[in-house]
Amino acid sequence: MLPILRPSSSPIRRRLRLGLLSHAHLATDAQQQPFKFSPQQSPHCAPFPKRTHNCGSLTAGDAGSRVILTGWLLPARKGKLVSFLPLKDSSGTTQLIVNHTHGHSLLTDVPVESNVLIEGTVSLRPQGARRPGPTGDIDVQVDNFVILNPAATLPFLPSNPHNLPNEDVRSRYRYLDLRRTLLSDNLKKRHQVARIVRHTFESHDFVEVETPVLLRSSPEGAREFLVPTRSATSTNPDSSTPLFYALQQSPQQPKQLLICSGGIDRYYQIAKCFRDEDGRKDRQPEFTQIDMEMAYVSWGQPQPITSPQSNKWRIGGIEVRELVESLIRKVWQELEGITLPKQFKVMTYHEAMTRFGSDKPDTRFGLEIVDITEFASPVQRTLLDTADEVLECIPIRATRDRGFIDASRRYQGLDSIERVVITQENITSWVHDLALLRPPSDMNSASVCRVNEALRLAVGDEIWVTRRSKFLKGGSTPLGQLRTQLFELAQSHEAVRISKDPHFLWITEFPLFTQGDQDKEFLAKGRWSSTHHPFTAPVWQDIEAMYNGELASVRGQHYDLVLNGVEIGGGSVRIHDAPMQNYIFTEILKLDEKERAPFNQLLHALQCGAPPHGGIALGFDRLMAMLCKTQSIRDVIAFPKSGTGTDLLFKSPAPVPLTTLEQYGIQPRNERK
Repeated sequence: MLPILRPSSSPIRRRLRLGLLSHAHLATDAQQQPFKFSPQQSPHCAPFPKRTHNCGSLTAGDAGSRVILTGWLLPARKGKLVSFLPLKDSSGTTQLIVNHTHGHSLLTDVPVESNVLIEGTVSLRPQGARRPGPTGDIDVQVDNFVILNPAATLPFLPSNPHNLPNEDVRSRYRYLDLRRTLLSDNLKKRHQVARIVRHTFESHDFVEVETPVLLRSSPEGAREFLVPTRSATSTNPDSSTPLFYALQQSPQQPKQLLICSGGIDRYYQIAKCFRDEDGRKDRQPEFTQIDMEMAYVSWGQPQPITSPQSNKWRIGGIEVRELVESLIRKVWQELEGITLPKQFKVMTYHEAMTRFGSDKPDTRFGLEIVDITEFASPVQRTLLDTADEVLECIPIRATRDRGFIDASRRYQGLDSIERVVITQENITSWVHDLALLRPPSDMNSASVCRVNEALRLAVGDEIWVTRRSKFLKGGSTPLGQLRTQLFELAQSHEAVRISKDPHFLWITEFPLFTQGDQDKEFLAKGRWSSTHHPFTAPVWQDIEAMYNGELASVRGQHYDLVLNGVEIGGGSVRIHDAPMQNYIFTEILKLDEKERAPFNQLLHALQCGAPPHGGIALGFDRLMAMLCKTQSIRDVIAFPKSGTGTDLLFKSPAPVPLTTLEQYGIQPRNERK
């Protein structure tokens, strides 16, 4: 039995026992701390009984049982004779009943969020007082309690979801923020998904292998984090130049080398990765991906690719697709109770960009882009063709797109896009008024009416028109950006409702090379760069065009998995032909000898009988954000970085002493002569 805490005859002793005063306060005032540890009871530093149950595990079947619970006290509802106090732990919440006539009212004076141990008896609630939830049928009548650790003055109360501070404050005190059920449930769901991932891969004969985090800097894609080292290497023992590791952007080379070795046929890993990029709601410098690679991945079907649009998987890597879809179906079935289609839809990059203006389109709503080049006059078509441009639009119809028409009227627009409001006065002449068409259109009224009929336009509709390059590059077009912004504006005003069902979509046949990726320009310096990474194989039908220098038309065996407009994974069939890989390095990407050096081991491994192989990396954080229905990946990471890449909890990054920098051969800018 626990000792019953009874009122003390001494006011000071009573305050000590209640947690209203500590022994330290009786001596001298302590120095100012980050938190003001004003009057509180000292933590219980002595033996205590083992808990018998978790707060979320008690049910009506436990009625009459004696139990010992531990957890955090939440705000009480106090009465003259009886008080009700929720007790919370990581499993849930149980309501405690404190009977004041039995001398237990002291518990109601314990500071909120204090950690306590409770001994009591489970009782059934009256029928009318029962609530949904695991512990909604019962209460625990408190007999005894021990204050294990009283709470000091807290910067905020995690138990009060209606009065939370801003994200910066919650990040500084993440250990308190994680006490919120919302965040702790997210982390538990993350654990469940990780368990399903491991079980699924292992059931398909994959082997989990840890790969190095400290690698060598290489021009693969994004900016890297560099890690200095004090040691000179055997390859450069006398150099005065500081030496650095690079934190892995992904385990790309190690996992390919594992497959090249032949010792591992199928690899997977839940891997930490690092990129020195600006933070976004779906990106941070340190992230986690579900990484996999497998040998003998196919190179597609033997028939030629003729159409730029297709809903069929026409490239290699079908084995990767089947495995990923199996994994995703299992996750959604077990965690969400949703049965997904046996196969996800497939769309080529060309189709995604021309219909939706995005390489990760959200297909839950319409607002599709229409190419109207054919409706321009012959003179204008000639000018567009000479400039390698097309004319396209997004029509927004007042009757069919009511929520979007309101958003369109509020939207300020983009400089490169022209808005036309269809009125009774201009319905047969609006084409003539387009400022982006020069010379003005010479179409007659009948021709404009044919345009209206093709676009199903009527008075009250709006149409957004622009010109863009015929050659698609990058991740979005101007109308694609407009489409997304109109959707977000309509959503913010609750003007449209879309399906809550997950819409999975594969995007395939990306351009293998690009000159339109600003994120890679610091490495490319005006040269061609790889759209995905330099190890992605071309579509086999485009190999000849690649060697002929027709780089803009070469498609890659690259595939992205998109969920509701968010890219949650990307992968490719890899190049296993060493001469082809070397040709891409030297003749297309124009890497010099120093830039090629980090890839020498991979080139040699390919020459040693490496099998055809491919894989994918799924963004674990983004996937969890979608499952947890949150906009920010920071809500599904235990200790995230801020939007600027800083850590407000651990105060990183932080400066180090000059003497430490000297050990690494690094000199601060202001110390240089």
